[in-house]
Amino acid sequence: MSEKIIACNLTLSEIKSLAASLEESGLERIKIKNGDSEISIEAKRKCPPPPMMPPINFPMNPPMAQPMDNSAPAPAKSAEKPAESGGNIVKSPIVGTFYAAPSPDKPPFVKVGDKVKKGDVIMIIESMKLMNEIQSDFDGVVDRILVSDGQAVEYDQPVMIIK
Repeated sequence: MSEKIIACNLTLSEIKSLAASLEESGLERIKIKNGDSEISIEAKRKCPPPPMMPPINFPMNPPMAQPMDNSAPAPAKSAEKPAESGGNIVKSPIVGTFYAAPSPDKPPFVKVGDKVKKGDVIMIIESMKLMNEIQSDFDGVVDRILVSDGQAVEYDQPVMIIK
């Protein structure tokens, strides 16, 4: 079996050796040309199965489950705070980010001790890249601001107390 293959002047053992080195090197194909003659050796590769993705465990109804769970403790806190301060609680009407001022270089809409009237803009809640101006539902004086600028707020979360 060591006869020469006339096309490329290779023996069968040399071709087998090339095939083995092809397998070891991870190459898929080797082509040898000698004048008008050529030989091509290809490795048969099995595609590895795609990697397994870890299972993702999402609750069946996340929008319904989480707001109920997160908003349940908030009213309990807000129930205590009005008793302490005796004021009206301004709650976030949407989920988003609280901003006290219209922009970082401008003064806040209101500060503790400021008088506000019903309809005055008292904060911005950014939600889905929209800046939502929130107006006061109460006349009075800002007693406390319960969240800090840039803080995430939940729906119905107490944000401010107006006496």
